[in-house]
Amino acid sequence: MGFGTRIAVYAAALTLTAGLAHAQVNKNGDTVAVATNGKAKIDYENAKPFKLPRSNAAPVSQAALLADGASVKFPGAPGFEKGAEGDGKETPKKLPVSKALAEEEDGVAPQEYGTNKHPYTTSLSQFYSQGYYRPAGKLFFKDGSSSFVCSASLIKRGLVVTAAHCVSSFGARRFYTGFQFVPAYNKGTAPFGVWTSVQARVMTSYFNGTDSCAVSGVVCANDVAVIVLAAQSGAYAGARAGYYGYGYNGYSYVNGQAAITQLGYPVALNGGLEQIRTDSQGSVSASNSNNTIIGSLQTGGSSGGPWLVNFGLTPTLTAPTGFGSAGRHNIVVGATSWGYTDTSASGPKEQGASPFTSANIVSLVNAACADFPAACQ
Repeated sequence: MGFGTRIAVYAAALTLTAGLAHAQVNKNGDTVAVATNGKAKIDYENAKPFKLPRSNAAPVSQAALLADGASVKFPGAPGFEKGAEGDGKETPKKLPVSKALAEEEDGVAPQEYGTNKHPYTTSLSQFYSQGYYRPAGKLFFKDGSSSFVCSASLIKRGLVVTAAHCVSSFGARRFYTGFQFVPAYNKGTAPFGVWTSVQARVMTSYFNGTDSCAVSGVVCANDVAVIVLAAQSGAYAGARAGYYGYGYNGYSYVNGQAAITQLGYPVALNGGLEQIRTDSQGSVSASNSNNTIIGSLQTGGSSGGPWLVNFGLTPTLTAPTGFGSAGRHNIVVGATSWGYTDTSASGPKEQGASPFTSANIVSLVNAACADFPAACQ
């Protein structure tokens, strides 16, 4: 993909909270970024799962979702960028395990559904270190003096995608700090190391609070962010763990529907210590800022985790059998954005994700890669 020539316009120094006083924000058209201090000291042991934004709106019925999705319009034709496998070379590092998370161990649920009748299956990612799981991991960061954790995934050699609410406070014109990514995190082990960041980037509309949101600051059109990682000894995280491709403008969707695999580290399942997989039918909801909604048991800590289509190991086909339309495997088309307020046993058990479009994910990746081309080669 050509990135063309762009002009970086630097704003005057902004007085920001959460350790960003006097930081200089880099504005480039529809996106805004800040240089990050990836070497900030993270309190892994006391890192808290970042609060999952909750919608207090009534869930849309399954019948309405099916009718809703067929009318959704994207800003352009569907497209994708392919991912790549890493060499799988492990450089394990042991991290302190959060006592708070360890005390909340939970089991794995079978296929089920909430009160909104949206089926899903929840399972443990037992093969977290295999090629198609390992680009997903935990994202540690700081807000002020406190440490937090979200989920995220690699989509370029040195570029991760996550939710904007894990990077910037909606409408507050400030970024969080100290982002560190741990691909394939498992029970305190970082099998492919800990990767610090050099830049975080979100859409300007999210940063300013002018984004189109069905529920202000929660169910929005652009709850999407990218973070550029620093290289280590000349290599990037994606060269080891591999990275997913990403799709936009409804890639793999048919009449607003797509089969979604969600990966993340929700604190309510296995204490947030292991990667969790959810499979569900995703439906685009026009009344929810064109967000895709899936059935899901995942909770706080899952924010920013990838939503993938055609997930898993690609089979080898024998002629004349061929893949169907939009058959590229392991393509990220969203990142966990929000859930419903009621997460009890009688709750709807659904989550949503902002759409990946040529207006957000493509703009974010293009701008980040123009600043750090080596991270995207």
